[in-house]
Amino acid sequence: MDSTEVRQRKPTATSPTEEDISEIQKHSSKPPTDPRLKHGILMQIVRSVLLAAWFECCICAIFTTQLIGSPLYIINRDWYYLYIAYTKQCFGLAITAQTQWAAPTLFRVSGDASVRGQFHLSDDGVLRTQLPERLVLIANHQVYTDWIYLWWFAYTNSMHGRIYIILKESLKWIPMVGQGMMFYGFIFMARKWVSDKPRLEYRLQKLKTQHSGSHSGKPKYDPMWLLIFPEGTNLSNNTKRKSDEFGAKQGYASFKHQILPRSTGLFFCLQQLRGTVDWVYDSTIAYEGPPNGSYPDKYFTLRSTFLQGRPPTSVNVHWRRFAVSNIPLDDQKEFDAWLRARWAEKDELMSHYFETGRFPSELAGTIEAKNPSKEQKVALEAGFVESNVRLHHWVELGLIFMVLFAAAALSWVAFGRK
Repeated sequence: MDSTEVRQRKPTATSPTEEDISEIQKHSSKPPTDPRLKHGILMQIVRSVLLAAWFECCICAIFTTQLIGSPLYIINRDWYYLYIAYTKQCFGLAITAQTQWAAPTLFRVSGDASVRGQFHLSDDGVLRTQLPERLVLIANHQVYTDWIYLWWFAYTNSMHGRIYIILKESLKWIPMVGQGMMFYGFIFMARKWVSDKPRLEYRLQKLKTQHSGSHSGKPKYDPMWLLIFPEGTNLSNNTKRKSDEFGAKQGYASFKHQILPRSTGLFFCLQQLRGTVDWVYDSTIAYEGPPNGSYPDKYFTLRSTFLQGRPPTSVNVHWRRFAVSNIPLDDQKEFDAWLRARWAEKDELMSHYFETGRFPSELAGTIEAKNPSKEQKVALEAGFVESNVRLHHWVELGLIFMVLFAAAALSWVAFGRK
């Protein structure tokens, strides 16, 4: 695949100028990332206790809610899948609330012409997206918190109950969390294709089954966002070294800011879902703070983000989309070349980000916003949508405990009254 094809999706015509970047940075709502600890040991302990108590409370409530509704699988499958989608929404609300309180983060969206008109600001200043109900979402994997921010992104499209994630098998053994994710229909991979293929095929067949719950007039298939990290692991010194060594043996050029994507799983998913999904959405993620040439896993761990109070100053995500009908799905070698070409484009986007502090954007003039703040208005003019990772309203957290409260009330009425 020649260099012309590799660069065909690189948006340059409307990239923000130096003046735009200077103006945006001047109005930025947060200072540059401070490498020093924001909290001492005592405060870290207090935060750990409070966050652990909150998270465990939510996990217990959600898992118990799942157990209460599990008989629906026998009674009515449509009701069961709607109920599980509700519990998945609850988990999305829980991690968003935890991020909003313990690790406030600015989420900055940009994109090329393929996603124009799909990103807006709601009346309360929260990102609002208008993406399809069924899609495959791919992303570069920077740090372990990537999935948290992408789950919140699904929340902005009311799809936080319909997201499915392909992840490593070891996670399913985490008490309650792993069992909860099994209820969610997440796909666990052992990274051994002989054993992974039948498991993946089984789950994908489930995702092609018609149920209910679509907001469209006449749904043919259930709503679904399938999230895949084709790199298979997050970026680090170790994974980058192994990726470069593998690429050298295969004769592939190495990337500056990413590791080589693995095509087998994504290729199989798209083959299985062909005819039921029209779009692949590609997100390129960059974290503000780490300098060019360094890796964010050294800066933004779960501990530093939530316990030490050092979340990224901003999470920058550039979006593109590709029609499944235009992706070569009849030959894996062609698909592998196609995917590496997309990753080469993403690497150029990352280089642009490190050079300017922003991704390029072609969204200017297509973003609806009724009441933007001064900072948001400046960003909108340059083609960026900025929003803090947060809930629309704290009352949404009541959904997490609603079934338990209802079950307790019914039990009291049935057995507690005399």
